[in-house]
Amino acid sequence: MDAQQAGEGGGGRKFQRVSDDLRARMTDGTYPLRSFLPSERDLAEEYGVSRDTVQRVLRELANEGWIESRQGSGSRVVKTQRIQSSAPKATRSSRGATLGPFISEAFERPEVTLDVYTLTSESLDAHIRLQVERIRGGFIQPQRIALRMLLPSELLALPYPRAKDDEDDERPAQRLRVISRRHTDSLRSLLKDLLTEKLVPSVDVEIRHVPLVPAFKLYLLNGDEALHGMYEVVERQMELDTGEVITALDVLGLGATLTHHVKNTDWNSPGSVFVGSMQAWFESVWSRLAD
Repeated sequence: MDAQQAGEGGGGRKFQRVSDDLRARMTDGTYPLRSFLPSERDLAEEYGVSRDTVQRVLRELANEGWIESRQGSGSRVVKTQRIQSSAPKATRSSRGATLGPFISEAFERPEVTLDVYTLTSESLDAHIRLQVERIRGGFIQPQRIALRMLLPSELLALPYPRAKDDEDDERPAQRLRVISRRHTDSLRSLLKDLLTEKLVPSVDVEIRHVPLVPAFKLYLLNGDEALHGMYEVVERQMELDTGEVITALDVLGLGATLTHHVKNTDWNSPGSVFVGSMQAWFESVWSRLAD
């Protein structure tokens, strides 16, 4: 991300809009693994941005390991978010599924509850945006949405992201805070607008910070499903807001592999035990450690 992208100017907002949308499309299967993204010209036309903005977005996605770009061959998707589920579902293949259908199913209930523990709200923001579009289009009509999200304290010294060769370099941490705040603000706005526009009668959004380093990502959906995945530390090229590219240690977020667990009528089943224990863990941290 360059200085313009990180700022509040129109160029930065356009960059982030395109970047977020392409990530969402790769995670929800619109652009599946090994498929090609549209050409730079087509992307620029679709999003109403310059070719330069598209090129910067593609460069960042390549640095994050989402795509491989070769001159004359286009940009191929080489990473997506996969979920391994033991729960039978006709719409899910045995090879795993993407996050989009799980979030979509959660929002098809009259009352939607989401408890989330994560490093940033980037993944959730991308998928909530898609559900808001479905609500505005009249495809789903939830009557209540309640989101509780736990994020690491901004005062906490995190081991990632950081510059590989300079642990005292604060710029990767500052970049993370900018990303986290941007997506948190976006989430609040998206959901509260549904209430303001009287599309959803009840909307509650609570975000707290906790003095814990996230080693995993957790989604608890409507009290009976859990999506859980460990963060994998990777070495990658990171573009800072100055335009400088550094080698950094970071974690996979949108691309992290998740496992799916379902609570059923058998309280002793592996799925029920896992969902119950994760819900109890979330409640304990939310009430005793978070602020």
